[in-house]
Amino acid sequence: MTNPTVESLPTHLPAPIAAAIAEQGYTSLTAVQSAVIAEEAQGRDLVVSAQTGSGKTVGFGLAMAPDLLAGEERLAPAGAPLALVIAPTRELALQVSRELVWLYAKTGARITTCVGGMDPVKERRQLNYGAHIVVGTPGRLRDHLERGAIDLSSLRAIVLDEADEMLDMGFREDLEEILEATPETRRTLLFSATMPKPIVALARQYQRDALRISTVGENRGHGDIAYQAMTVAPADIEHAVINLLRFHEAETAILFCATRDNVRHLHATLVERGFAAVALSGEHSQNERNNALQALRDRRARVCVATDVAARGIDLPSLTLVVHVEIPRDAETLQHRSGRTGRAGKKGTAVLIVPFPRRRRVEMMLRGARIEAEWMGAPTPEAIREQDRERLLARLLAPVEVEEEAVDESASSDLAIARELLAQRSPEELALALVRSYRAALPQPEELVSSAPDTIERAHHRPGFDDCQWFRMDIGRRQNADPRWVLPLLCRRGHVTRGEIGAIRIGMNETFVQIPSGVADKFAASVIRTANPDADDESGIAITPSADGPREAARDNARGDNARPHRKGPGGTLHRREGGQGAPRDGGKPFGKGPREGGREGGKPFGKKPFGKGPRGPRG
Repeated sequence: MTNPTVESLPTHLPAPIAAAIAEQGYTSLTAVQSAVIAEEAQGRDLVVSAQTGSGKTVGFGLAMAPDLLAGEERLAPAGAPLALVIAPTRELALQVSRELVWLYAKTGARITTCVGGMDPVKERRQLNYGAHIVVGTPGRLRDHLERGAIDLSSLRAIVLDEADEMLDMGFREDLEEILEATPETRRTLLFSATMPKPIVALARQYQRDALRISTVGENRGHGDIAYQAMTVAPADIEHAVINLLRFHEAETAILFCATRDNVRHLHATLVERGFAAVALSGEHSQNERNNALQALRDRRARVCVATDVAARGIDLPSLTLVVHVEIPRDAETLQHRSGRTGRAGKKGTAVLIVPFPRRRRVEMMLRGARIEAEWMGAPTPEAIREQDRERLLARLLAPVEVEEEAVDESASSDLAIARELLAQRSPEELALALVRSYRAALPQPEELVSSAPDTIERAHHRPGFDDCQWFRMDIGRRQNADPRWVLPLLCRRGHVTRGEIGAIRIGMNETFVQIPSGVADKFAASVIRTANPDADDESGIAITPSADGPREAARDNARGDNARPHRKGPGGTLHRREGGQGAPRDGGKPFGKGPREGGREGGKPFGKKPFGKGPRGPRG
C-alpha cells in the first residue's frame, strides 16, 4: 500500500486534522465520516444513524473541528471547554477520548475525561486547569455541573454518542440538565445506531433544523458479519457455548449474558474447563475492567463473558466471534452486540444460541432487523475434532525458519534438541507425542442432545424393548423436562440402571418412559417409596404406571390441553407461558445445569434460578 498523503484526503479538512489522519494510515474516509463533513452538513445540527464500527468517533471529531479551530491551525490556551462528548459507558468514553487525542494531537488540544469509577477530585482539578474537549458519562458530568466544577457557557459543540443507549439506560434527565446548561448557539451532533421515538423527540427539543444522515446499510450493512442461529435443547446452552468456542477457536470471542449472575456462572465454568476467559459486568471495578480488557488485547485471554452494558464501547481489533448466549431483548440490542465484531472492514461471526421453544421469536427479531441468518445445529464433537485436525496440520506443516542462533552446536539450541530427539525416537513417535501434546491443551468438546423436539423425545430409544410397560411423569416441556436430567432422576427414584430405561417421550405437560416388564414391579415400588408429593424437589414428581402410554399424550398435544393444571417445575417454580400463565421460563435454570449422566448419587437435579425469563437480575 502506498503511503497516504494529506492531498489524498478531502481538501477542506483543517490541515492539522488531515495530517493526523494521514499519519494513522487513512487513504479515504468512511461513509459516515464523509457525510458529516459534506458541504450541506457544514455548521448544522446533525442526527446521524451509523452502524457500530463505522468510524463515527473520528466522524464527529472531524465534524466539530471547524467549530473548535475557527480557521486557525492551533487552539488557544485551554479554558472553559469548547466541545463536550457524552457517551453511555466508561469504556466507550475512554475509547472516544483516545481517538480524539491522536486526531487533535497537532492542534494543541487538551482533552479531559470525566467518567464514573474514576477519582472525581482529580477530574475537578483537571477541569480547573482548563480543557478544550471534555469526554464523559452523563451521571459524572451532571455531578460536576451541579458542583460548579465544569463551565459549559463557552461550548461550541456537543456530541451525544450512542444516544439511544443512553436513553435506554435511564440517563434522560441527566442529558436534559446538561443540554439546558449549554448555550443556544452550540451545534448539537446526535449519533445513534437506531432512531426510536424518544431519540426523535430529544432531537426535536434540543436541535435546530437538524440534518438527518443515515449510513446504515451503505457499503457495509451486515455484510461484514455472518449471522448464525443455533438451535439447542434448553439444557444444552452451556455445552453449546463450549463447542462453539472449540469449533471456531477465535482469536478473541465475546459471550453476551443478560445478568451479572449469569456472567459469573458462565465465566467460572469456562475457566474450570480450561478456557482463558475474563468477565465484564457492573459488579467489577474500573481497575478490574481495565485489566480484563488489557488481557484480551495482549492475548493472555481469548474469551470475554459480559453483560450488554459492560460491553458497550469495547473495541478489540482481534474480535471475530460474538455469541449471544442469551437472546437479545430486541433487534437493536442484537445489532449493538453483534457490532463488536466485523469492524473496519474485517469479517466477523455472530451466533445466536436459540432454545427451540424460542425459535419463532428469534425469527421475528431477525426479520425486523433485516438480517439473514443461517440456521444450524451446535457443532458436534466429531466436527470439532475435524477442525482440530485441519488446524494442527496447517500449524505443523507450515515452513519452519531456522534462526541463525539455532544453527550453533550448543546443547541448548532448538536444533540440537531436535536432533537428540530424532536420535532417540522414531519420527512417528515424535509426531504422535506432538499431536497428543497439542490435543491435551484443548478443552474437550461436549455431547449435545439434538435440538429438534421430536428427536429429543426419541433420544434414548433403543431396540430390544418390545416387552415393556409405560410409566407417566407429570412434567413435560412446559416444565423444562429434558432427557439429560430425566434419565438420572429415573435411576435414582426407581433404583434401576440406565440400561433398564427405554424410550423417553416428552410431551407438553407429561413425559412417558419405557421400563422392561422384568423390572417394572421393582421400579413401581421404588418410585412410590421415594415419593414426597408435597416436596418441591425431584421427589415431588409423580411417576405412575400408564396403560395407554404416549398415545394419550399425543391427543392432548393435538388439542392444546390448555386447561390442564401445571405442576411446579424445576426448583419449585411455577412456570409461565409466553404471554400467559403456566409455561416454562425460557431455558430453565442457568444454562440448564442439571446432573450430568453418571453424576453422583443424590445430586440435585434442579437449579433454583431459571436462566431465561423471570425477575431480572442486577443490571450489567
